Amino acid sequence: MLGALRRRIASGGTRSLTPGKSFLSRPAASENVSSIIENEVRLVPACGHARNISQIASLGLSASLRPMRELAFGFQADTSLQRWGHPFSSESGDLVDAVVPYMGESITDGTLAVFLKNPGDRVEVDEPIAQIETDKVTIDVASPEAGVIQNFVAKEGETVEPGTKIAVILKSGEAVAHVAPSEKAAPAPSPPSEGKQAPKYETAPVEKPKAPSSPSPPPKRSATEPQLPPKDRERRIPMTRLRKRVATRLKDSQNTFAMLTTFNEVDMTNLMKLRSEYKDAFAEKHGVKLGLMSGFVKAAISGLQNQPIINAVIDGDDIIYRDYIDISIAVGTPKGLVVPVIRNAEKMNFAEIEKEINTLAKKANDGSISIDEMAGGTLTISNGGVYGSLLSTPIINPPQSAILGMHSIVSRPMVVDGEVIPRPMMYIALTYDHRLIDGREAVFFLRRIKDVVEDPRRLLLDI
Repeated sequence: MLGALRRRIASGGTRSLTPGKSFLSRPAASENVSSIIENEVRLVPACGHARNISQIASLGLSASLRPMRELAFGFQADTSLQRWGHPFSSESGDLVDAVVPYMGESITDGTLAVFLKNPGDRVEVDEPIAQIETDKVTIDVASPEAGVIQNFVAKEGETVEPGTKIAVILKSGEAVAHVAPSEKAAPAPSPPSEGKQAPKYETAPVEKPKAPSSPSPPPKRSATEPQLPPKDRERRIPMTRLRKRVATRLKDSQNTFAMLTTFNEVDMTNLMKLRSEYKDAFAEKHGVKLGLMSGFVKAAISGLQNQPIINAVIDGDDIIYRDYIDISIAVGTPKGLVVPVIRNAEKMNFAEIEKEINTLAKKANDGSISIDEMAGGTLTISNGGVYGSLLSTPIINPPQSAILGMHSIVSRPMVVDGEVIPRPMMYIALTYDHRLIDGREAVFFLRRIKDVVEDPRRLLLDI
């Protein structure tokens, strides 16, 4: 129809064209007027040409069919508008991408564990918006700019790599409500024409409900059939990447090492007395509490210096002797077991060891510990006594060759100078790789720890 109008305008059939008025065009005499179906077309300001009736109706304007050649221009001023409830990005704002950061040399990917924010939330620079769970540690994804989160690109549970975009942030932080015309009510269906008859529907006869039959008794189970609990009382959740990594490493350790555990017991009387007498002065000077762990770390250092083979490791057909001592401390967190490392522990005093232990433990519990702070280590100390463990056989932490296990302190009757008196006693255990370490060296190492803990003055005199 628009093509016919253009041809008539070009041929001079239209007298003038003024908005808001209607004009008549005179067709040629030979033209069949009855064969042309004319529609009323409206040009809507700022909306372009409405090329069909459905588009005009969606804009809130009226449309009708008229048997006359009339082109009308007009616009309804009372078009009702409504606001969408959800915000969208302001065109003036700059969009920036939040991407997965570098996670360490040995980590190639991670799992998007959880989003800490929601779309539309305001964030500041370096504020965490998501957490990536890796094989070793949980890493935060920080916002690169201050603004408002526009949308998330990735989903929780997906595997992501460094540099993967997970969210889009609007730097300006502005949000405006999008305005759109209100939806018109759907027109009522037109009544059927007189010439047509409404279709008839046959109703099926309604059957009377039958009386419920008595339920059949449940089948009897044979005596050999196991009685399994119902599935609705079980929960299945996927393992975290940290838990899977711990499980893999521990199983590899069990399959690789020829592990053997030797035990001894330690009288904690003198070390506890030393701590009790100097804990206040120690805290006042160094700003940290004096614990028992620093005493065991110093004792383990002395034992490694006396038995260097415990500090060594097998590499293929070679033995690597390490002339430094890095002590790993096993820390249990809600997300799993992590083992931060005290570097060059042989050069530290009691206060420096206590400060480093406190710092690493806080980082491990709040999830801010880095990969570098957990790499390496020459000996691991695991203190199961904080949970009440009386005795255990710890598993070696690869690629180390031994692990020292501490346990709970229990008052037990002991014979001292021919008399039976109660003493605070602790069992200690050393699990070692028997391929490299013989029983002699393992027992001497554990004996050295016992001697130093029971008489800390040996550390001062180096005896």
